[in-house]
Amino acid sequence: MKKIITLLIITCISFSSVKAQNNYTKKADKLFDRFEFVKATEEYLKLTEEHSNDQYVIKKLADSYYNIFDTKNAEKWYKQIVKNNDSEVIYRYSQMLKANGKYKESNEWMNKFSEIKPYDSRAISFRNSPNYIDKIIGKGNKFNIQNLSINSENSDFGATLYNNKIYFVSSEDPGFLEKPYAWSNEGYLDIYSSYINEKGSYLAREPFDDLNSKFHEGIISFSNDGKTAYFARESYYEKEYEKNEDNKIKYSQLYIYKTTKINDSWSSVEALEINDKNYSNKNPMLDAEGEYLYFSSNMPGGFGLYDIYRVKIKDDGALDKVENLGQKINSEGNEGFPYMDQENMLYFSSDGHLGLGGLDVFYAKEVDGKWTSPRNIGIPVNSGADDFSFMIKGDDGYVSSNRSGGIGKDDIYALKKIKPLCDILLAMNILDSKTKEPISSAATSISDNTGIIDNTKMTSEKGFAEFMIECEDVIQLMVTKTGYESKMLDLKFSDVPPPVLDVYLDPIEDLIVEEKINLNPIYFDFDKSNITNQAAFELDKLIAIMEKYPEMIVRVESHTDSRGPASYNKGLSNRRAKSTAQYVISKGIEEGRISGIGKGEEEPKIDCNQGCSNESHAENRRSEFIIVSR
Repeated sequence: MKKIITLLIITCISFSSVKAQNNYTKKADKLFDRFEFVKATEEYLKLTEEHSNDQYVIKKLADSYYNIFDTKNAEKWYKQIVKNNDSEVIYRYSQMLKANGKYKESNEWMNKFSEIKPYDSRAISFRNSPNYIDKIIGKGNKFNIQNLSINSENSDFGATLYNNKIYFVSSEDPGFLEKPYAWSNEGYLDIYSSYINEKGSYLAREPFDDLNSKFHEGIISFSNDGKTAYFARESYYEKEYEKNEDNKIKYSQLYIYKTTKINDSWSSVEALEINDKNYSNKNPMLDAEGEYLYFSSNMPGGFGLYDIYRVKIKDDGALDKVENLGQKINSEGNEGFPYMDQENMLYFSSDGHLGLGGLDVFYAKEVDGKWTSPRNIGIPVNSGADDFSFMIKGDDGYVSSNRSGGIGKDDIYALKKIKPLCDILLAMNILDSKTKEPISSAATSISDNTGIIDNTKMTSEKGFAEFMIECEDVIQLMVTKTGYESKMLDLKFSDVPPPVLDVYLDPIEDLIVEEKINLNPIYFDFDKSNITNQAAFELDKLIAIMEKYPEMIVRVESHTDSRGPASYNKGLSNRRAKSTAQYVISKGIEEGRISGIGKGEEEPKIDCNQGCSNESHAENRRSEFIIVSR
């Protein structure tokens, strides 16, 4: 069963009934609107026999298979309509290909998705790291994983530990005279527990009768003292739902409830004030200190379908203002199942960040009030299927998954960490190179080897900033501050935390030597005149000087290497000089204050009459900056 459903998205989705395209689809559409996807697939399949080219029927059939995570059939039917350029169909088709191990084809369709929706965060992430699957798999196994004996043949997920017991959610077979839940043909979701004895064995499961109702219950989280717990339940319990007047179907939401233990009984249950009949709140989880309640919601104002939020719990138990964790964590897709460990590392599941297929588990940390970029936890925790509801204490934890080879539709797996998740804290002091005093409000940025800015922070009053970096990462650190020469450093990290890094910035005036502005070399690619990222970084220093000295006039002299005809090189150097000047003008410098002239191969820095290496030729391809007046 597709986890997003299992999570209870089923009842949570704020869903408006899709109108039937034709009268002959009414029966199948009604089943779809009731979330009876198994039966809906049967009806839509029948319709394809007579209406084999009906795009509406094919899409509804594919969506039905997608909702029950039948990846092979979903792929088959999405394939028939994927060329219609519906961006979400393309995205889902790509995800099904990936879930079925067809990574090359999946990437081809993700490229297509990126062309149609270039500003979608999922497209941006893919373009920035197209070979992400190899990188995820290349990390190797950091956990051992084992299926638990308490799993049933249906759905079991959402493990929580408290007082030598594992609590989880399960859809056991419906009892005598009980009606199965139509989405999955299983029983309704209830909370269960299993005692873990001194040998680590799991005893027989027991239902949590104090809390279970005739409606769906979801994941539960306990306070440290064991007197309070939070859990999810359908809003039907409150007699709150929306009724569609066209098909008479009632749609509930998911609410989060707080329960208090009184005399060994969880008899006090109240719905939280953050609930609303117009959206769902689910997957509640307290942090290690019990200070914040994290949860997932599709409330208005989010970044995607379901976002992760948190709310501070006041001393009297009341809730403070709800806070969205932001676009670094939340994508256009689904984020859920938050878990904050004892070291304040946030784990969550997402189908919007780059993963191996379906929901993957990611982790991130809040540093200086900003979240680090989420990292995929890798195999074997993640697979091509849905992997979610991760939790860990020390080296032991659990994850839920509907991967193949399990006992049921969703299973709980025990985890044992065998290698650390390797992240290190990069701390730095930004200092004036002459006075050695700290520089406050300097912009510090880190980027990967593609030049994509990953995070930007301003230094504190003491000139301090820090970032969370993944081991073996190769990054560029850029530091800028008005009045100083910008600095770029290439850094690589092992698994040993580095000492605090001292970065010294030179006052911008130090770049002026006699009648020249001494920038680092502005190199051009062979036979090219376009401004590169490295060139732009250096030219920004020139712009800073010209802004500080508004009367300064500069001449750019551009040089080539000696390869190629001299006349051609003369023209090429002129184009380079003009490109350089135009870049400076584009940043607000008056056109009359900067000019460019091409010198061709007339004034080489290195004489190549007897031959030159590629490096020497590159040094001859340069620009110099002459101060005409100031």
